[in-house]
Amino acid sequence: MKKKVNINDEMNKCPVTYALNLIGGKWHFPIIWVLSQNSVLRYNEIKRKVCGITNMMLSQSLKELEGNGLIARIQYMEIPPRVEYHLTESGKTLLPALAELAKWGTAQMEKAKDHEQL
Repeated sequence: MKKKVNINDEMNKCPVTYALNLIGGKWHFPIIWVLSQNSVLRYNEIKRKVCGITNMMLSQSLKELEGNGLIARIQYMEIPPRVEYHLTESGKTLLPALAELAKWGTAQMEKAKDHEQL
């Protein structure tokens, strides 16, 4: 499991680098995005909504995001056990930036599509 990001690391003196160390990882953005669209999800619901993710990568990514304070995990002690995930307040503050990134990505996809048609 990835350890919590240490702000004193020389590499983390830049705020962008620090932020990317917290949220970076191939599957972190898709998980955050899915949780932003659904508020609370169980493990298998996240797995179904994040195309192509393996059980191992989902488990690892959820632990990393939880360790960095971006998502919360709630375990209910019932039979069968139930675990739910949701964005923390800190995780929710990423949503405007992700929305802008999604807009940028959409524009880039359109440019690529237009370029392919030439």
